[in-house]
Amino acid sequence: MKAQEFKYFAFISYNSKDIEWGKRLQRKLEHYRMPSTLCSEHGWERIPIKPVFFAPTDIQPGGLSQELQERLTASRNLIVICSPNSAKSDWVGKEIEFFHQLGRTKDIHFFIVEGEPHSGNPDTECFNPVVNTLGLPEILGANIHEKIYPFPWLNRERAYVQLISKLLNVEFDTIWKRHKRQLIRKIIAWTAGIMLVVAALIAVKVNNQPIDACVSLHETSTHNNNLPPLKDAVVTLELDNKTETDTLHTMDEQLIFKNIPHKFLNKKVHLTVTCPNFQTTDTSMILTKNMTVHIARDPMVFGQIKFRIYNPNTEQYLSNIEVMIDGHTVISDETGLVSFSIPLESQKKTYPVSASIPLHEDSIYMPCGDSYHIFTK
Repeated sequence: MKAQEFKYFAFISYNSKDIEWGKRLQRKLEHYRMPSTLCSEHGWERIPIKPVFFAPTDIQPGGLSQELQERLTASRNLIVICSPNSAKSDWVGKEIEFFHQLGRTKDIHFFIVEGEPHSGNPDTECFNPVVNTLGLPEILGANIHEKIYPFPWLNRERAYVQLISKLLNVEFDTIWKRHKRQLIRKIIAWTAGIMLVVAALIAVKVNNQPIDACVSLHETSTHNNNLPPLKDAVVTLELDNKTETDTLHTMDEQLIFKNIPHKFLNKKVHLTVTCPNFQTTDTSMILTKNMTVHIARDPMVFGQIKFRIYNPNTEQYLSNIEVMIDGHTVISDETGLVSFSIPLESQKKTYPVSASIPLHEDSIYMPCGDSYHIFTK
């Protein structure tokens, strides 16, 4: 039979216990792409090793069926999957013997997946006894466990290429060097892909990780040591339909809102700060892990002085009374009201007060308002 008349490029002989190796080898051979230069040189297709016959069912006891004999005859090569299993298989021996009788001994190839060649031990021997019985030439075979490289997977790839080079009768190095380059490119691509996937998973995890938002306060108004320090500032953070509230007891403290959903990071949120003697801060700002909110004192609390001069004996408010407040002269109006504004930087909690008439008090304590009275003596 001429080469071009073969129906199958190869016939895989195996023991049923090695069926997975048979399937894997069939896929490898039928999908292997040869270098384009070799294909042009030999007139091959880019995938020249096909079809490969592989019977994926257990072989029944008895002699070779007519069908199997026909398939063996129609196969250019016989590939024997060698292992202690196939070494003990009568059926594998019969297929080797039949192919040998066809006069195509040189086209018998061995692919070792387990065991040791010529070990003499039935538990480890991988070659079927028929090999010696028929007096087949010295056989090495492609061995996936040959320790050429430190990586088992690379030794398996080398064995595949070694078998392919024998099937096509080409120099092993001719295709092995190219195959290694392809493997390196694939490994780089796989590694890059894995790194991208890992990076994406990390990014997803980070983006879904709750954050802690730290809030501190900064006074923008003129600093004045005469005035009481900040105390009990209530900070409210609004996130969609959720509100978080906490209290800062001093200006030097930092307030931490814990477990804020990550989706709010770098998004606008609403913040409110209320504190005695300070103006209410109501603002929108970008949520970050560290935020500073600017606050200012209420200049009216300690700087807007208002009181009335009152005579309890006559039960009257006294107008046109000259009053001295911290060195400043103020005249009471027709209702007895004394009104005086002091800049924030000069404000105090207590101011000395005197008048052109005797007063019952000599100091005014802030804050005060229209209902605040100073009585005459």
